[in-house]
Amino acid sequence: MSNNKLAAPLFIKEVQQITVDTAATPWLFNKGGEPVYRKNAPPKATVLTPAATDPAMAMGHEHIVAEVLGIKPTPPYGTETQLGFAAKEVQFEPLWATPAIAAAFGITLVKPGQAVKISSPVTELQQIEYEYGVFAGHWSPYQGTGNNLLSVVCTDLEHHDFPHVFASTDPTKPLVISVGRYWPKLGKIRLADLWVPQGCALYIPPKPALPDAECIDLHNNRNSARACWGDIHQNSIVTHTLLQKNHGYFYWYWNAMDTLHGQPPAIV
Repeated sequence: MSNNKLAAPLFIKEVQQITVDTAATPWLFNKGGEPVYRKNAPPKATVLTPAATDPAMAMGHEHIVAEVLGIKPTPPYGTETQLGFAAKEVQFEPLWATPAIAAAFGITLVKPGQAVKISSPVTELQQIEYEYGVFAGHWSPYQGTGNNLLSVVCTDLEHHDFPHVFASTDPTKPLVISVGRYWPKLGKIRLADLWVPQGCALYIPPKPALPDAECIDLHNNRNSARACWGDIHQNSIVTHTLLQKNHGYFYWYWNAMDTLHGQPPAIV
């Protein structure tokens, strides 16, 4: 007998929130897999230097950006840029996040026992514990499809002038963060899914819009529960995110084509 009353899929649920004063507690310390914020780095912590943006670093699947199809201001939220890819399919290369791979997208990997000083033009940020469902990325804010669950996932990446911390705090699954590095003058973009091992975190510094930037580092976390695909017993993950919850200005880069995502090789 068919059942037309299946449970609605979880998209994104906010569990709890704390305020982080980046002036009083600018240090992110990975305390055994838990992101905490302190006035100073603990004496025994390994202090990291934030990854610098090196345009010569290139990781992930490369696509040609044949044209910019449109730029649309959407005040007060941000600006949308639609990219046209010269491709029949769009692939995000699945990669385990390592210090070198994260750095190729301007990101710092913070392992347990490590600390990094956060830079932020905004004093008050929020760390929010979220539960992300496996279908959270199956929605498009650009294509006039409303709040419908879609059968495809488009390219949807952003940058903004406040920092992010994405912490892999689920007890059983890694966190997946989609990233890109776009070279506007060269007309190319590199796309990847960073699989963040349990207990690790990614620090993304503020990424403001810079005139004539050689490359632009981009990210999105709506596919956070990607590691749940194929697991019939778990279809969501818990994660902690540091962000500016209100009044941020975003720069979105998107493409309407369906995207392909895989699973990286098992860690040996």
